[in-house]
Amino acid sequence: MRYVSTRGKAPAKSFCDILLEGLAPDGGLYVPEAFPRVELGALRGLRYADLALGILAHYMDDMPGLERIVRATYSARVFGSEEITPLKQLERGLYLLELSHGPTLAFKDIALQLLGNLFEAVLQEKKQTLNILGATSGDTGSAAEYAMRGKKGIQVFMLSPHGRMSAFQRAQMFSLQDPNIHNFAVKGVFDDCQDLVKALNADAAFKARNRIGSVNSINWARVAAQVVYYFKAYFAATRADSEAVDFAVPSGNFGNIYAGYVARRMGLPIRRLILATNENHVLDEFFRTGRYRVRRKVKETSSPSMDISKASNFERYVFDLVGRDAARVRELWRRLDDEGGFDLSRLPDYARVRDTGFVSGRSHHEERLATIRAVHERFGVLIDPHTADGVKVGLEQRDPLVPLVCLETAQPVKFAATLRAALGRDPQRPAELADLESRPQRFDVIANDAAALKRRIEAAL
Repeated sequence: MRYVSTRGKAPAKSFCDILLEGLAPDGGLYVPEAFPRVELGALRGLRYADLALGILAHYMDDMPGLERIVRATYSARVFGSEEITPLKQLERGLYLLELSHGPTLAFKDIALQLLGNLFEAVLQEKKQTLNILGATSGDTGSAAEYAMRGKKGIQVFMLSPHGRMSAFQRAQMFSLQDPNIHNFAVKGVFDDCQDLVKALNADAAFKARNRIGSVNSINWARVAAQVVYYFKAYFAATRADSEAVDFAVPSGNFGNIYAGYVARRMGLPIRRLILATNENHVLDEFFRTGRYRVRRKVKETSSPSMDISKASNFERYVFDLVGRDAARVRELWRRLDDEGGFDLSRLPDYARVRDTGFVSGRSHHEERLATIRAVHERFGVLIDPHTADGVKVGLEQRDPLVPLVCLETAQPVKFAATLRAALGRDPQRPAELADLESRPQRFDVIANDAAALKRRIEAAL
């Protein structure tokens, strides 16, 4: 498998080469030259680790020891059971895909536990070191840090928006005392953190000199890992490979739902990908109108991991939407940088959106609380606020004749204040995390300044 950049000015590379690189040198994101088609019958009934190997082998065909790494990652020791991502039936035709059984209680663990093991194996093979630079709106940071803590040859520099995560999310990250973990709270919003990561990646000399890599979903390995659970859910919800399924996915940076799009391109019978946004509804506006407009001010909401205005993985989708015309992608992202957006509504490209299976909707705070209450009262199940956004929009778009799978994003304990507002009580937390917020925290508050961040990183190395 060879990978090309969405901007078209970087040479095609193998998986092991792009694994450590993150962004392409031209500022684009790596995508496969072509999406492989799979035989569903050969995958149905496989245990999660075997299913993961059957899918990831297409994308990671030059990865030494892939089978060993996959089996070590997707184990009961790491995720609590061999199921990894259990599918809970709420009622006939309505399902909740549980993605929160990893070490940090969020769906990001499923990809990042694999990514940590892939990094370690490749670095040992090449006798190299890697300094990971990432940005988080909530769950990516802790999942990445728990996956990389103590890994030989790896340092992690994680940027988060100062004061904009839940207390639980902050404590999960900032309480880590491992010397290879460095937390920077940026005075700004998630988009500022993400822009800093891109700015430092765009400085080729700095990136090469300091061996900068990425754990954000700009790293293709994360997308590939997330593709697996769409197949897992499909097989659990259906009996025949001809049946269609809808997926409802809360979306911020577009990586989770983009993995569903990839699964669809690989031949999984996904009828619709139902994208749910919160009050920051940039993506919903695009899928409804064809206009993509980044907001100057990101709203702070009760589903904070989705408080994102500029979705990185959206570029991968647009690359396909415009017929893989890299010159057009470069022009669209130039307009995004200069003018704050672009409009495809009158162009043939937008007509292709329906063919890709996407529909969308949005949720706001009171609807989020009402959905949490309704799911608890009707099914006896607690869901977090992001999952509630997905359930709310999914039910709005539901076709009673087609199974609907709603993707869970995290365990409710990570957002206790919102659960308290919805239900009048805190969700139960694991005993080992009872004192999490009271543990000593280690982090630095920094300005939204790329030059200053470079100095900070180089001083720590």
